[in-house]
Amino acid sequence: QLQVAESGGGLVQPGGSLRLSCVVSGFSLHEYAVGWFRQAPGKERERISCIDGGGDFTAYADSVKGRFTISRDNAMKTVFLQMNSLKPEDTAVYYCATRHGHCQRSPQSFASWGQGTQVTVSS
Repeated sequence: QLQVAESGGGLVQPGGSLRLSCVVSGFSLHEYAVGWFRQAPGKERERISCIDGGGDFTAYADSVKGRFTISRDNAMKTVFLQMNSLKPEDTAVYYCATRHGHCQRSPQSFASWGQGTQVTVSS
């Protein structure tokens, strides 16, 4: 059974860092793209980063470019999102999701989702 689970969220001060982890089970990660999404209260879910199965292609939303880094360890079946220089506007529930094949922008194109992890940036 295909499962996805996020961890690593928490409360951090502005300018701080967090590293989110997305662990998958039930399938071979190298065949799947993994996206990180976030959803703040009253806002639509947005894709903030994505990495393809081989790790050669990565993409970032303009709002996080230069501050967030996505990486993967297929042997560990884990995808990481390193978040630096966090801002209050980064506060949201963060989700990871997988799709067979390449990265896509639309959340609807991702089939398997985790439950989400809360990230709060506040002093």
